[in-house]
Amino acid sequence: MGYFFSLYSSELPHRARAVYMYLHDRSDKDGKCYPAIGTIAKELKLSRSTVKRAIADLEKSGRLRKEKRWRENGGKSSNLYHLMQRDLG
Repeated sequence: MGYFFSLYSSELPHRARAVYMYLHDRSDKDGKCYPAIGTIAKELKLSRSTVKRAIADLEKSGRLRKEKRWRENGGKSSNLYHLMQRDLG
């Protein structure tokens, strides 16, 4: 079977598949990464709102868990994304 077989055979929209593969490509061995929404949007040539919808799709499907991160001064930082282990190779 292919590496992303379960992703390809899922009912997820194309936007969610593209964002998942992007996050997977940038994740560490534990499936964690923290690119900014703007960075994902720019590199995939998608709008920020499309990326946000894709992330919501992935969370709803159970393939992704999002964790908010904060700077020491209380400002918001990029989210930490946890890819669920079932799709990690």
